Amino acid sequence: MSTPKAKIWITGCVVLVSAAAALFVLNFEETTNPAQIPAPSGQPITFYEIIWGQRGPSGMAVRFRFLAPEIAREGGRIEFAQAEEDMKFLCESYALPRIAENGPKPTQIIISLSDRIVEFGSADPAATQFFEAYRPEDTTCIWEGF
Repeated sequence: MSTPKAKIWITGCVVLVSAAAALFVLNFEETTNPAQIPAPSGQPITFYEIIWGQRGPSGMAVRFRFLAPEIAREGGRIEFAQAEEDMKFLCESYALPRIAENGPKPTQIIISLSDRIVEFGSADPAATQFFEAYRPEDTTCIWEGF
């Protein structure tokens, strides 16, 4: 049986947890080097956002979002097969070290590449975006297709 005080306390905890998560994202972005990341395909890739703590189909998921302008539909030189290698590389060399250092461990890592910055959850028909999901396991990312 819950009392009104208990409901208020639970609501307050959710707000505090959400605020702490938002602060974590800000701190992470402040310390992230926006320099290009060398990828197997040779395309210039730049980290631009992490979304930590979202619920995925198999538990907590963390999304690492990258700008990869050479995957563009028209004039892009990187096909999905090459980008797929880049995404696994980014999962193992970029995402895994960062989840090892911070917070609760996710059950899924989602790597996304986009030819332009697109606000998370928004549609942009002109944008080209590739996504892959992985299960982190020690120093490896195990592919888990959507």
